[in-house]
Amino acid sequence: MTAVGIEREQAPSAGWTAATLAVLGDSTTVGLGDPVPGGWRGVGPLLGTALGARVHNVAGTGARLADVRRTQLPDALAARPEAALLIAGMNDTLRSDFDPVTMRADLTHIVNTLNDAGTVVLLARYHDHARVFRMPASLRRALRTRIDRLNQVIDAVVADTGAPCLDLDTLPGAYEVTTWSVDRLHPSELGHRLLARGFSELLAARGCVVPTPVSLECQGGLNAGPLAHFAWLVIKGIPWLWRRGRDLVPYAVSIMWRGMPEPAPCGQLEAEPAPRP
Repeated sequence: MTAVGIEREQAPSAGWTAATLAVLGDSTTVGLGDPVPGGWRGVGPLLGTALGARVHNVAGTGARLADVRRTQLPDALAARPEAALLIAGMNDTLRSDFDPVTMRADLTHIVNTLNDAGTVVLLARYHDHARVFRMPASLRRALRTRIDRLNQVIDAVVADTGAPCLDLDTLPGAYEVTTWSVDRLHPSELGHRLLARGFSELLAARGCVVPTPVSLECQGGLNAGPLAHFAWLVIKGIPWLWRRGRDLVPYAVSIMWRGMPEPAPCGQLEAEPAPRP
C-alpha cells in the first residue's frame, strides 16, 4: 500500500482524535457495493467505526468534482470534522467535457478549504479500472488515458497541499474479483474494508488515534444472490454503460484514429524490418 504526500508545516500533533469524519465524493463513498439492511454502508462508516467517530456523509451518486465543491463542501464544513475522506473524479473521466485544469482547481479548493478549517483530508488516486470492468479495447484505452490524466491532477494537488493519499493501484487485492461487487464498478464489502483499512493507516501515520483496527472479515452486510446480480445488470448496469459510453465513445474513436499508422505513399512499399544480427 502506498501513501503519497508530504507533511504540512501545521500538521496535527501526535495523539489527536477524529471525533467527526466527513465523507465526500461519488457512489463509492455513498457505499454502493456494500449493502446492509436499510441501505448502504461502505468505506465511510467502516472507517468511522475504526476511529470511534461520528460519520457525516454528504456524498452523492454520480457526483463530479465540481459537485463536491459546489454542494458537498459547505455541508461537510458545517460538521466541523477533524478528518475528511474524498473519493471523486471517476465520473469526470466518463464525460465528454472532461477538463483536468478545472478539476485541479476544484480539488485544490476543496482540500485547502477543509485544511484551513483544521481538517485532515484523505484522497485516493486511481487504479486501472479497465482491468476490472470489461469493455471493448478502444474504450479501455480511452478510459486508461483519462484515468492517467486524473491521477496527474490528484498527484499535483497532493504535492501542493500535502494531503495524505491512498494509491489504489498498489492496494493489496485491488485487482482480485472478490474486491469488487457484481457491477465491477464499486467495491464489494471486502473492497470497502480494504479502503477503510488503507485510509486508517494514513491517518495513523499522521498521528491520529485509531482505537479499533479495520477488520477484513466480512460481517453485517447482505449477500446478494445470482438473481439479484442479474437483475442489477439488466436494470442498472447495462443502461449505465450505455449512457456513459455515449460520452466516452467519441473520445475512444479519436484515440483509435490518432493511433492508426499513416498509409505508405501510392506505389511505395513499406520498409522491411532490419535483419537480426
